[in-house]
Amino acid sequence: MAKKITFLGIETSCDETAAAVIRENDKDTADVLSNIVSSQIEEHKKFGGVVPELAARAHLENIEYIIDTALTESKISIDEIDGVAATAGPGLIVCLTVGLNIGKSIAAFSNKPFIGVNHLEGHALSPGLENKIKFPYLLLLISGGHTQFLIVKDINKYEQLGTTIDDALGEAFDKTAKMLDLGYPGGPKVEKFAKLGDKNFFNLPEPIINRSGCNLSFAGLKTAVLRESKKINGDDELKFNLAASFQNTINKILFKKTKVAVKMFREKTNKESFQFIVAGGVAANKTIRNNLLALSNEMNFEIVYPNLKFCGDNAAMIAWAGIQRFKKNMIDKIDIEGKSRWPLDKNAPYMKGPGLKL
Repeated sequence: MAKKITFLGIETSCDETAAAVIRENDKDTADVLSNIVSSQIEEHKKFGGVVPELAARAHLENIEYIIDTALTESKISIDEIDGVAATAGPGLIVCLTVGLNIGKSIAAFSNKPFIGVNHLEGHALSPGLENKIKFPYLLLLISGGHTQFLIVKDINKYEQLGTTIDDALGEAFDKTAKMLDLGYPGGPKVEKFAKLGDKNFFNLPEPIINRSGCNLSFAGLKTAVLRESKKINGDDELKFNLAASFQNTINKILFKKTKVAVKMFREKTNKESFQFIVAGGVAANKTIRNNLLALSNEMNFEIVYPNLKFCGDNAAMIAWAGIQRFKKNMIDKIDIEGKSRWPLDKNAPYMKGPGLKL
């Protein structure tokens, strides 16, 4: 019987210090032997967002303990693992460097293969921890820093169909929460308080909704929220109505743009039956899950979400991506450097900035 590959994963791209030990199994999914995540929410709450220098310092203070805890909980020693994977980008360089350097050190001193993982590929493959996924599939990656539709053809083979031309979806949630003084982190707070409001109370814009394919834009929506928020004057009912209306508008945008992306995917792949994977931190939002599930029923495709614990930044997805790359002999040299920007589709146009033609 073939030996099942076991990897240590390390993630420090932003404000979570994480380590995990993952082993592949006979079901083409993973046995998660440990998955330790140390959040820095309290450190950054008073600033209303992540402060890179504080995040890096917290990683330095916690990383050794988090890795030791992951190994102890998994009952696996360094000698027993087959390789080490650490996030190499995209992310905050001062944060990435912490996990990347300790991962490279562990690999070098234990004479193990090292894989520098693209954080976005970790999200893209994360449903595979618990679900058998089949290439090619359509991916909607929605997180604090990224919002993209991609065709996932195989490991390391991506074609971007559409992306945000300004704010990422998670960023739009965070900024809306800040404007409405709902608290930090923004995404879960907006979702929580939206339940108390009337989602049809405010009529908010849906930027570029009928043009530019499945590209998205959230800046105009954010500006509209800012304009309306200045009229609220401490009225909680109006605040909750605005949170609900914002979230409802997001869902209308995602429904319409995903419909376009599905048609594009079918035209490009000639596949009527396929998996649509929604991953990233914002994929934890239950209204977004239900909204896109309704679309999957309407358009007859299978929708797959990661487990909620694998939506946010975590090291299980990094270890899993490491295993998949290792099996294809995509092993990195020990001098690999961190990258603040690292698109999955290297040929995709950069869709931000002045002069952008849609």
